[in-house]
Amino acid sequence: MDLKERILAYMHEEAYRPLPAEELADGMQLTPEDLVQFDAALEELEKEGAIIKNRSDLYGIPSRMHLVVGRLSMTAKGFGFIIPDVRDSEEETDVFVPGADLNTAMHGDRVVARVTPAQEEGRSREGEIIRILERANEKIVGTFESSKTFGFVTPDNTKLSQDIFVPKKAFHGAKTGSKVVVEITKWPDRRRNAEGKVIEVLGKVGDPGVDVLSVMRQYDLSETFPEDVQEAADNVEQEPSPEEYRGRRDRRDLPIVTVDGEDSKDLDDGVFARRNPDGSFFLGVYIADVSWYVRENQPLDREACERGTSVYLVDRVIPMLPKELSNGICSLNAGVDRLAMACEMQISPEGEVTSYEIVPTVIHVYRRLTYNIVNKVLVDKAEPFLSDNQDIREMLETLEALRHVLKAKRHRRGSIDFDVPEVKVKLDDKGHPVALIKRDGSLAESIIEECMLIANETVARHMETKHQPFMYRVHEQPSDEKIERLNSLLGAFGLFVHQSETGDIKPMDVQQVLEKVKGKPEERIISTVALRSMQQARYSDMSLGHFGLAARYYTHFTSPIRRYPDLIVHRLLRETFATGSIPAERQAKLRTMLPEIADHASERERIAIEAERETTDMKKIEYMAQFVGEEFTGIISGVTAFGIFVELDNGVEGLVHVSTMVNDYYEYREEQFAMVGERTNKAYRLGDEVEVLLVRANVEERNLDFVLKDNGAYDPLAMRNAVRGGRNKGPKPAKTDKVDKNDKNGKADKGGRQDAKKRPARRPVDDIIADLPAAEGEEKPKKKRSHGKKNRGASGEKLSRPDHGRAPREKREKRERDHGKGRERSGNRQERRDRENGRGERDYHRVTVTGLNSAVWPDPPGYHERKLREEARAEKAKAAPKHRPRPHRKTEGGTTSNK
Repeated sequence: MDLKERILAYMHEEAYRPLPAEELADGMQLTPEDLVQFDAALEELEKEGAIIKNRSDLYGIPSRMHLVVGRLSMTAKGFGFIIPDVRDSEEETDVFVPGADLNTAMHGDRVVARVTPAQEEGRSREGEIIRILERANEKIVGTFESSKTFGFVTPDNTKLSQDIFVPKKAFHGAKTGSKVVVEITKWPDRRRNAEGKVIEVLGKVGDPGVDVLSVMRQYDLSETFPEDVQEAADNVEQEPSPEEYRGRRDRRDLPIVTVDGEDSKDLDDGVFARRNPDGSFFLGVYIADVSWYVRENQPLDREACERGTSVYLVDRVIPMLPKELSNGICSLNAGVDRLAMACEMQISPEGEVTSYEIVPTVIHVYRRLTYNIVNKVLVDKAEPFLSDNQDIREMLETLEALRHVLKAKRHRRGSIDFDVPEVKVKLDDKGHPVALIKRDGSLAESIIEECMLIANETVARHMETKHQPFMYRVHEQPSDEKIERLNSLLGAFGLFVHQSETGDIKPMDVQQVLEKVKGKPEERIISTVALRSMQQARYSDMSLGHFGLAARYYTHFTSPIRRYPDLIVHRLLRETFATGSIPAERQAKLRTMLPEIADHASERERIAIEAERETTDMKKIEYMAQFVGEEFTGIISGVTAFGIFVELDNGVEGLVHVSTMVNDYYEYREEQFAMVGERTNKAYRLGDEVEVLLVRANVEERNLDFVLKDNGAYDPLAMRNAVRGGRNKGPKPAKTDKVDKNDKNGKADKGGRQDAKKRPARRPVDDIIADLPAAEGEEKPKKKRSHGKKNRGASGEKLSRPDHGRAPREKREKRERDHGKGRERSGNRQERRDRENGRGERDYHRVTVTGLNSAVWPDPPGYHERKLREEARAEKAKAAPKHRPRPHRKTEGGTTSNK
């Protein structure tokens, strides 16, 4: 136990109050050698937030001082939540922090907060940030704007709510509208924003490639490697030498194949299978031996650890390892010898692994296959694929049979399979999206998945039963709160997931519920809520099992080229080959290192997922911008107090704001996952199918806006105000292009695309808003004329007023006589049209205010009658003769001076 651990142990177990440093050292009875390091150890613990030094210079444990240490996660609305580093119990929720109590902390900062208990049961605790331990945003990506003397950068990340001030000397070539990276030079305080300097100009907003590059800089993702890392990669051999084959099993005689996507270059897994005479199977899974080339604590290893994972953005791959390894010596390319780690298993006809070996090998990949080729051979039986692969067709059919056996075994033990299709964005040469391709799982992908799953389980069981330090992939039980919400929903359909006395559930119970609703109307909502009830998988040095797979043991062994935990798994396996066990001293060191590596890898994985999702969503919205104004069918994928989210069949998701739902007041009923109308009882429930109209696409803000086709009102001006009035104050939306006169109906075909000749020219996609036609039978509102106001331009300059002439007085009087004194004024034209068309008076009218706060209010009783009476009185008063007042006696002769 090192000195820091001893200090913490003493403060937790022995100290009953905060202590000064001298008293703490005396109580621990430290040796002279320890005393030399004592002050530095205290300082490190304080920086880490493990202990707190108060104003009286006393050291204490945060939890005993009603403090919490954790990472701040902000929302775009200006408040945030602290995710605690340590939770002593499940009751210790995240800590809500109002905007006024942030104390200049920013999204991602590691902070200390004073906590007060939740006011109501089920609510989060509330806190006030009192100290910032670590700043997370040293570099920020955003849009630059300048004036004569200073500039500012509006962050792309909406969770960073304040602009960054940039002095003129720190512009460094940036111009208004540039996408830049700014480095913080002064952190914010209570009275001023953060200050920074521009360190990189990425390009102008809207230029090809700038959008993805901005996301890369935002998440600190780099395609290039440091010089020492690249030099090490250049020095790695490009072909294995025969000397390296010694001590390895020679499997070059087996017809091993790789099966990957069409454009994959980092091929890290190969498979071979055969059926034994007794009906059992032999399966060999051969994984690139990356740990042979990437040695611990060397430049390649340090960089791989820092990156954690390869990142697959919408238009490029940011590899964990340089291409000399990922696409070269480590990739299992066909026709060349490669070093590999193998998990060779004998599997019974029931899918149980009866014996196995984990050994280093040398292989020679027989053929590179793709998912498409395997599907053509096994599913479509299509030529020329059958003829081209006749020599390995029997092995492919054996793999198919083994896939069915392994999948059936997983199903029997309760593994949960959520059918979540993947959407791939196809781009042109300039990076513009041209198609969204929805990919459902195929037989070929399922074959490889089952082979990798059984290999991962076998390796994890091997190391767990040996009681060796190891890296596991864990997926834990859903929280009690989420189980309760799921059961609340299931209860409405007569279903229930049983909980044990300890509150646990079995994967089998969830699986059976999903099977009972398969094909029924409620399948969508139950599947969605069940999926969202699951915890997020992570890496750990403890074997906690995998709930979703119903697996007692699980790890990641099969992708060491692109995942650092897999590389660690290979390295740990190698350390056991000589004696079957890792030396005791090394084990102690590993048990200290592995938790930190697991946490870092989990964090890097989450960052990669966020970056991948952000670039994909960005291109999805850019693709959908061409369809603004068109109708779609979608599924309600989320319900909140401010509206419903709708997902289209192509995987794109957008918001129907509650303010656009015009036929009722709508109430959010959380327990029903629905918005329900107070008067009509109309319900919009999670999983329901709805018809929507796309009215706005904003690439910069990463969102789409829909309105319901049968229950929607849309005001382009209000939506434009919402864009300009928000934090981002983006560019004004472009005017809608005029439709070609030859395109009379402007309708899209069934595929959702218009004919290229008829489609209007592409508009700028930063913010595209539909100019919707008036409903049938309605007139477009006329533009209001200014009366008595000065005519000014957009920037405030005076403009000459055109003289259109005024109607002669006689014509005006004639129009008034024709209209009659008692007729309705222009404000009630819609009511008059409704009566003429046989409709009753409308019960509701729309009140438009700035932003997204447009609302629908019922007219109060007698509103229309009172309004008509007031208008009649006003007309009468207007028509009454006006008497000229008599002049005052003293001014009858005028006011001119007689002097």
